[in-house]
Amino acid sequence: MATARTIHITPDNTGLGHRKQSDAAARKVTELLQEDLEKHHCFFNKEGYHNHISHHLLSLYGIGASPDDIQQGYDDNAHYQRAPYEAHTDKSKELFTNFDEAKDKLGKEEYYTDFLVFFQNEIDKKGWQAVLREYLFNGDARSDDMLIRMFGGFLHPIIQLMYGVEWQQPAIVAMGLAQAAVHQDNVRGFLLAAEEAAKAAASSSSPIPSIASLYDEVAADAKLPTAARLSDGNKIRDGVLARAFDEMVRVAAKVNVAPEELRPRTIEMYNTVVYVTATAALRPGKEPRHHVNVCPLFLAINAQDWIPTAAKVRLLEWKIRFDLVQYAARACAPVSLSKIASYVPREGTRKPTAELLPRIYALHDDGHVAKLVRAVELCDAASRALESSDADRLEIKGDALWTKVNQLVVDSAEGDGPKWVRGAGDAGAWTEVPDRP
Repeated sequence: MATARTIHITPDNTGLGHRKQSDAAARKVTELLQEDLEKHHCFFNKEGYHNHISHHLLSLYGIGASPDDIQQGYDDNAHYQRAPYEAHTDKSKELFTNFDEAKDKLGKEEYYTDFLVFFQNEIDKKGWQAVLREYLFNGDARSDDMLIRMFGGFLHPIIQLMYGVEWQQPAIVAMGLAQAAVHQDNVRGFLLAAEEAAKAAASSSSPIPSIASLYDEVAADAKLPTAARLSDGNKIRDGVLARAFDEMVRVAAKVNVAPEELRPRTIEMYNTVVYVTATAALRPGKEPRHHVNVCPLFLAINAQDWIPTAAKVRLLEWKIRFDLVQYAARACAPVSLSKIASYVPREGTRKPTAELLPRIYALHDDGHVAKLVRAVELCDAASRALESSDADRLEIKGDALWTKVNQLVVDSAEGDGPKWVRGAGDAGAWTEVPDRP
């Protein structure tokens, strides 16, 4: 049984994709996830680079990888991980009992184990759902602080949480909460200012514009596309929010999701993110590149009836706003559906998606590619459910375009040079990417 300290994955628990897996694969992924939980810190170096092992293994498992593929994914990435710190035993039980006293430990990676032990103990006593309601969705200062930190580290804490919720693994939920607690809150000012501005501007006669149009508005702004620079250490904190804060809040304040629109706007957000990242991966004359996202979380969250609708809506609004600031931080790569439709995949990639999966299993990768493949597959399925009722809000629809997106992912993952371009709208970010033949 899965507990706050024990991973247990079964063959029929393969996440939102609902692929049946083998007993051997379930045993293997359980074994390796348990080892990761016990032996590794959430950062593999002092600079805060993230341990992706649990995301990687569950993504491989969810798209049908074999035990050997899963073992390879682990072996490729376990050797450079750091061991966790020993818990400060006198501190672990006290964390968050008094939020003011806990603040001096937040954002400090040496307290990761303490926060992990604390949340494991809380889950033992209350259950993981009750702990998330209390520490993430309660709407008080403490839970707001944790929710903001979930958006730190380019969403890695909330990605970790996603796999815990989707696979119903209390230990991975505890890992996600602990990871959030040791992240900085650099986007606090933006998320709260945009939320307040949205409340002030909201009216029943002004529904949220199409999400794609908000990206267009960011790109058309006089300051936002050039606010971040390649030299910025953190392009959101040091670029967009330092040089164009008011402009970013102005656009983000237009995000206002009605509770009854939660499901269609979630799917629209997901579809739009795939559209923007896919088209941004295509630069004329260059090999394709891609950027990953956390969108499956929102399908998993919406399926939880114990989370209040208001909390789900708020989380979705924050995600859309964060996507917009991320787009500005990456220099607003031009987006166009025709770029995807006209993409010509490599000859060996011109196959149905199912025939491409073994190549993804075999990649030596840190997990981003498997996550992206799974995310695209889930977006395809979710979007099709909306095509008959809300097609005008979907950018990618139909078999031909989804096949092109999947082929693009494979080509970008297998290409020479760097797999990921950080700042796809800036020509300087593409200098190390090979030219297309």
